[in-house]
Amino acid sequence: MIYENNLIRVEIEKSEIPWLKVFTQEALKEFSQCNNETKMEILRALDIIEKEMISYFNPEKINIASFGNYVPHVHFHIMARFKEDSFFPEPMWGKMQRESKLNLKEFKEFYKIVKEKLNQPS
Repeated sequence: MIYENNLIRVEIEKSEIPWLKVFTQEALKEFSQCNNETKMEILRALDIIEKEMISYFNPEKINIASFGNYVPHVHFHIMARFKEDSFFPEPMWGKMQRESKLNLKEFKEFYKIVKEKLNQPS
């Protein structure tokens, strides 16, 4: 986990690509069940993460997804996608297209930047 407050937490998904997940702290099944404060905090985190992924990694595309079939808890996946990643243009849950030939900047430094931005007051 790289960040949490009373409304959300941000976790790392170990992957060949930069991939973070934003969860609600409260065990809610659907986004529509979140109060407005939680919704706004989720959107703030998604905005910060997406902007920092673009700035730091310069990906081909950012994917943001909300699935909850296996984990019925409100959460969003934010992934930086690259033409050279193993699955592009398929989703990361799709059919592998090739062996990855990625040479990305250090993930730990990226996580540090995101944590600093998330800790700044809105």
